[in-house]
Amino acid sequence: MAKFNRKSRCALLSIFSNTMLIIMKIIAGILSGSVSIISEAIHSGMDLVASCVAFFSVMSSSKPADKEHPYGHGKIENISGVVEGLLIFVASGMIIFEAVKKLSKPSKIEQAYVAIVVMAIAAIVNFFVSRLLHKFAKEEDSMALEADALHLKTDVYTSLGVGVGILLIKLTGFERFDSIVAILVALLIIKEAWELCYSGVEYLIDVKLSDEEEQKIESVINKVIEEQNQLIGYHKIKTRKSGNKRHIDFHITLDPELTVKEAHDIVGCFKKEINDEFKNTRVNIHVDPYSEQENK
Repeated sequence: MAKFNRKSRCALLSIFSNTMLIIMKIIAGILSGSVSIISEAIHSGMDLVASCVAFFSVMSSSKPADKEHPYGHGKIENISGVVEGLLIFVASGMIIFEAVKKLSKPSKIEQAYVAIVVMAIAAIVNFFVSRLLHKFAKEEDSMALEADALHLKTDVYTSLGVGVGILLIKLTGFERFDSIVAILVALLIIKEAWELCYSGVEYLIDVKLSDEEEQKIESVINKVIEEQNQLIGYHKIKTRKSGNKRHIDFHITLDPELTVKEAHDIVGCFKKEINDEFKNTRVNIHVDPYSEQENK
């Protein structure tokens, strides 16, 4: 329950910070007439929706397995990642549409220094919130929080970009800088959206764990084999991930003369060693009796 509460509090922090920044950006955008600041407000609006999605996904994915969902609810977080990515695509399209319209008829930027200060504050706030979310995402192995942290990290760069763009307009008088920066912001956001969607879809179609993780799993298995004289070998390793839970399946070959209890104890040893190495892991092991004829 402590972990669940911690993840929920992180998601709520993101919702609160995004709400405050949206209000600030809208006010700054109206005062300045800057399309790039309005585009930033739109981006933050999508971030707020994404933060809400992340909040409800971490609440739902933390539910224990039940009769209808025997493998748990972890994939809700993966669905959340895809939804957040699609929302960013929508935001990018809206930003580019508005920026292209303004290229032909650029508007004069008013209250430029107010706009620059607001963008600087937004960048600083998002920098610290994204770092905190990223830290918790790694500790909890939460894709929803990681996606939210990535949203805010991108917001840091886009806010700085918009602030620099307005400063350049003030220094050069070239008002189209505003639309150009807004389009560059949108392109950066599209890259973020693609990465989020790709990662989320991979887990939804049960892509295997990383090569590094699989190598660690095999080294743990080999360690147990060296310690157990009755073990002949292993094969058919399959891995996948659902939310923050890893699923590891493989076969082991044992001496056919072993009792059921002895085989059960060896399986228990494997599960303990793997769970000591990887938290939030479900291990399924199939036992095969060794046959000399099959291995000729």
